[in-house]
Amino acid sequence: MQNPSTPLDIPRYAKTIEVSKRIRWDIDRDVIRGRRFDLAHTFLPDGLSLADELPFLSPAEHRFLSQVQGRTYANMFGLVERFISAKMLEVSREHWLGDQTALEAIVRFTDEELKHQELFRRIERLVAADMPAGYRFDVSPNDVAGFVLCKSSWAVLALICHIELFSQAHYRASIDAAQDLSPLFKDVFLFHWKEESQHAIIDELEWAREDARLASDAQRDAAVDDLIALVGGVDGILQGQAQADAAYFLTVSGMAPDGERAAQVNATLLKAYRWQYIVSGTLEPRFQKVLGGLVSAAQMARIQAALAPLSCAVPARAESLNAMSATVH
Repeated sequence: MQNPSTPLDIPRYAKTIEVSKRIRWDIDRDVIRGRRFDLAHTFLPDGLSLADELPFLSPAEHRFLSQVQGRTYANMFGLVERFISAKMLEVSREHWLGDQTALEAIVRFTDEELKHQELFRRIERLVAADMPAGYRFDVSPNDVAGFVLCKSSWAVLALICHIELFSQAHYRASIDAAQDLSPLFKDVFLFHWKEESQHAIIDELEWAREDARLASDAQRDAAVDDLIALVGGVDGILQGQAQADAAYFLTVSGMAPDGERAAQVNATLLKAYRWQYIVSGTLEPRFQKVLGGLVSAAQMARIQAALAPLSCAVPARAESLNAMSATVH
């Protein structure tokens, strides 16, 4: 149960409850509102999709690539929210017989994550109804959750905080600012962002609380090893999905499955996915600040060394990179 030597920041937990009640939304009433996806619109903006780094694409191909990536973007959030909700249910146990404000905040968090999973399942069905056949997203949410949840709580909470901070950075820096996006796609991530903003606060509180439990440098070293392993697992998923999405895009677009252009499509998709789901989060100032406050210089150096092979996965346009790395709130 709750460690009595670790005081809780009850006002911050209470604030998330107040905001959760005020911004509460419904999938049908507020988000979908009877709409379908208009394939005449872009889904994921260039600052995330990096589609503008393929200059040989026609406008229609450019738009279609954004739609393929936007579909995967929604599915990836549905995927990670399976283990996020499970972990937060586990974390709530620490507050069952402790402070009930903290408990309510985490229960609301979990309820909202379950709603988000249903939202993204609905989005996949809507997109599938109009996009060409052949798209594949074969990653099992339960298998991924099983892999993630076997790691230390410190590492899992670090990964969850990373995900929920980059989801906010993506919305603020790219999605909100884009003028030509599908109105429905934009609304999905507007409403998702509203609730994720509160979740990130709880992530930080619970990650710091878990960190206070670590009794030695050896335990923290092991937790850092677990975090590095989790990032490696995420990258494995990204490599497989980038390959599947590139094959789908090339087939539907009528491009040759091999040759220089196909190689560029494959490389750009992998770069974009590494940017979206790993690198953009590691550059987010708020994440850097929290992580830097919990690990030693040597441990941070190990994390940075593990991330070094991915460091080139950043947008070629400096303004996209600068916007993403400046979204601290």
